[in-house]
Amino acid sequence: MSVKTKNLTLSAIFIALGLVLPLLTGQLKQLGNAFLPMHLPVFLCGLIVGPMYGLTIGIILPILRHFTFGMPPLYPTAISMSVELAMYGFVVGFVYKNSRWKCIIALYESLILAMILGRVVWGIAQIILLGINGSVFTWQMFMAGAFLNAVPGIIFQLIFIPSLMLSLHKTGLVKFHKNETKLVM
Repeated sequence: MSVKTKNLTLSAIFIALGLVLPLLTGQLKQLGNAFLPMHLPVFLCGLIVGPMYGLTIGIILPILRHFTFGMPPLYPTAISMSVELAMYGFVVGFVYKNSRWKCIIALYESLILAMILGRVVWGIAQIILLGINGSVFTWQMFMAGAFLNAVPGIIFQLIFIPSLMLSLHKTGLVKFHKNETKLVM
């Protein structure tokens, strides 16, 4: 199997996971908002397949999910989520891919940076999208939506994703190693 075929196949699997995982929490909106199930496949895609695939899956997933299941609402939620998830997928993949060492520390650095930048661009997207209607997106709304309400999901992601990557390393599907090359896209 060629690398391109493998990457496309993995990306399709991550899209399918992103469509299905939110169904597990769909009956309880607060649970979905807390555990952020659509974020997991995007982070994993960026880490395993690479930054451009992570970016693409991040853009596509919320909008595809809206047109497939009617959730999340397209405006402003799915649109702002697309920007947020695209940033997650790209940053986590880019930082991890360009880390000198493919190790748990590099994994945490890339995850944390991606989480911060993704939430910042989500806030900017919310300001712009809600501003079009004349609505206001306050600092308190940003902090609640980006951080306070998401604490369980952030903690879950910071435990689950490295655990899964370590398990994949043990199976040989993902390798932790020293990377001799620097900036590679």
